[in-house]
Amino acid sequence: MLTSSDAHPSAEAVGRWRILGILSLAIVLSMTTWFSATAIVGELKTVWSLSDDGATWLTNAVQIGFVAGALGASFFNLPDVIAARTLMAVSAVLAASMNLALLVAPDADAAIALRFLTGVALAGIYPPALKLVSTWFVRGRGLALGIVIGALTLGSAFPHLLRATTSQLDWQIVVIGTSVMTLIGAALMGRYALDGPFSYPRATFNPRQIGMVLRNKPVMLANIGYFGHMWELYAMWGWFLVFMQAALLHQGVGVSAASLMTFLVIGSGAVGCLLGGILADRIGRTATTSIMMAISGACAGLIGFAFAGPLWLLLAIAFVWGVTVIGDSAQFSAVVTEVGDSSFVGTSLALQLGLGFALTVVAIRVLPAFADYLGGWQWAFIMLVPGPLIGTIAMLALRRLPEAEKIAQGRR
Repeated sequence: MLTSSDAHPSAEAVGRWRILGILSLAIVLSMTTWFSATAIVGELKTVWSLSDDGATWLTNAVQIGFVAGALGASFFNLPDVIAARTLMAVSAVLAASMNLALLVAPDADAAIALRFLTGVALAGIYPPALKLVSTWFVRGRGLALGIVIGALTLGSAFPHLLRATTSQLDWQIVVIGTSVMTLIGAALMGRYALDGPFSYPRATFNPRQIGMVLRNKPVMLANIGYFGHMWELYAMWGWFLVFMQAALLHQGVGVSAASLMTFLVIGSGAVGCLLGGILADRIGRTATTSIMMAISGACAGLIGFAFAGPLWLLLAIAFVWGVTVIGDSAQFSAVVTEVGDSSFVGTSLALQLGLGFALTVVAIRVLPAFADYLGGWQWAFIMLVPGPLIGTIAMLALRRLPEAEKIAQGRR
């Protein structure tokens, strides 16, 4: 069996698009548990007498759980030691179970603990999926990973659509629906999450490998780019519904459409992931990520000008932001698979994702406090602008390194 590093750039695996399609569907289904509570936070505030701070922790607990799970997985090299199909399927079953347990949670503290455990479980799906898909693709890897992140985007956005279409029904419908979808995703992963012909060498547990990953300059520059991207991404996803509700209220428009608009804006990121993958395979990953972050950062700074209307302008900026804020995400991971140590690709990805999601915890927590400081949500997203700016600088620095020749078959 060829390793990914040994494969010729023109090599293609038979059946790779079929596997990618099935795995992407499984990821869409399983990732619906990520924002399942965020989509119904209004109802949950009433059920558990949640304060605004408590509502914030319902979202942040998933992020913290994902960080704990990803960093724990990287410490024990789990993505490089355990077969992907086993790790992903078991993790999806656990995520569904923790999500479903919200139905019997006695209070907010128990619910926040369950959201934390859901995040831990989701860390066993996302990083291994990126590594797994890389074993099926050498040529076209940017597009393939873009499709995976697009699937994650749709899955993350789906609870908002479910809430918009079941707004007259109890909030439990969202919890049950997302849990069932995740169990279906687990079944698909258990059956189809198989390594491709360009697999990476199987590793043994060695926590010292984390230090080697951190000392790899090209990988760390890619990580810094990713951290800048993540400072913006989940804070935007997590608080866009609240921002849109405030904007619609300010414009005298009914807020009932806010959930549907949020789904469409976040869901539009799937298009961005496809576009980012195509561009990365053609013009290079560092160029694509820099362009995407420049546009998304500009949207974060400009959307406040459209807060008071007109509505079409607000939605136009929001959709461009939704496309570009996630469109580059897969390429940071793709870079790691190309310039990192092939024996510890899974560990490197888990570490990148774990640290990146740790940063999202801070951004999600600080953003509403910043909005309170400003007296409203109109200009709150300005706080996110430094992230993509720093990320762009890091990716342009990576572009100048000799190791960048390994990226996207020399396209950087």
